[in-house]
Amino acid sequence: MTTLSSGAGRRAHEVEHRYGDRVHVFDNVAVRTALARLGSPETKRADVLAHVRRVYEALLLWVTAAEFPTAEAQVPTRMAEGLPDAGVYRGDILDPRTKVVLVDVIRGGIVPAQACFEWLSSVLPEENVRLDHLNLQRVVDEDGRVCGADLTGSKIGGSVEDSILLIPDPMGATGSTVLRVLEHYRAHHGSPAKVLVVPMIATPEFFRAVLGADAEARIYTARVDRGLSSDEVLRAVPGAMWDQERGLDDRQYIVPGAGGVGEILNNSWC
Repeated sequence: MTTLSSGAGRRAHEVEHRYGDRVHVFDNVAVRTALARLGSPETKRADVLAHVRRVYEALLLWVTAAEFPTAEAQVPTRMAEGLPDAGVYRGDILDPRTKVVLVDVIRGGIVPAQACFEWLSSVLPEENVRLDHLNLQRVVDEDGRVCGADLTGSKIGGSVEDSILLIPDPMGATGSTVLRVLEHYRAHHGSPAKVLVVPMIATPEFFRAVLGADAEARIYTARVDRGLSSDEVLRAVPGAMWDQERGLDDRQYIVPGAGGVGEILNNSWC
């Protein structure tokens, strides 16, 4: 089996922006429609769950094609029984030696991480795909503003050396949760081969925080929310007036966002 180079850097179906080469925004109207539906107050929880899974399945197809290494393979199909030479697929596949560690950031990330874990376990050897659970809680100040994230408990399966660390936390707001996750892994579980952060929706503030604090993280998202920016900023290419873009309200919640995704997914409001 011959290993091919990773697809990192390939840009297909991406929204034009000025956030830099480590940010990728999926230009897919079907995914944007699913996000709009899941954020609607009229959408019931069962449908929100289904939309989250669909969004992450689409994002994962894109991310694996862009970032995962591939290999040349010869795989006999069921047609090989009668046609032993012709009934063989010859071409590139995801390299089966690839190791992936998915991070479930409780509680909003439970469904996204599980959906990604199931999909990757179906296309890579089961022993190469791991799902870790990190119990992080938002820390708020006396005015109710989010000011950090607290790691109070976790279930981590060991080292992340030589693995792709994939964080499908659904809402990229302040970046504090992702940075706390990366800090914990680098301090206690080694340095991953690659860091991929995959929120469904992200803010310009999230990009600035994550990219500024971690030199290796790459961000893939389906939508950038900057709804509190001025009309002039909103008319510009995303990132062209980055210092004036605003997607977080005074409580550090995303606008327009989707409104309490973690609470809705878990039917838990405390």
